[in-house]
Amino acid sequence: MVEVTVTPQSSLADRPVQIRVRGLSPSQLVTLRAWLKDEQGERFQSRAFFRADGAGEVDPALHAALGGSYSGVWPMGLFWFLQPDTLFRRLVKRDVAGSPFRVRLEVLEGLSMGLDPREQPLASCEAERWYVGPGVQRVPIREGRVRGALFLPP
Repeated sequence: MVEVTVTPQSSLADRPVQIRVRGLSPSQLVTLRAWLKDEQGERFQSRAFFRADGAGEVDPALHAALGGSYSGVWPMGLFWFLQPDTLFRRLVKRDVAGSPFRVRLEVLEGLSMGLDPREQPLASCEAERWYVGPGVQRVPIREGRVRGALFLPP
């Protein structure tokens, strides 16, 4: 049975995570896809093609992506190379304290370009990417024409 994990499952957006796929056949070609919907409902996604090692595992920190949104060894490439489905959109987080981005990670059979909406992943999981840590206090700033927010650690 194929399994994909992200460790830790919930983390700050600037912290690295480890992605691992297990249960593949040795040398099996797979696509790892990451996607999320932003606060306006726009979809952003990235994908990378991998060949499983002799143990049937894929680890983007150890194995080079053969193509897709990037190539080479990029441990956080699936997060860094997220692109909008609609041109000229930017990934912006407005509610930084209230909710995380929920990034869906999927393992697809072969080299998948994601054109078939009926395509079923072999395995999937979800990662939460927070922009503000627990206990951080947000203080609005309004002084003359200056507007902003001060984030104070616990």
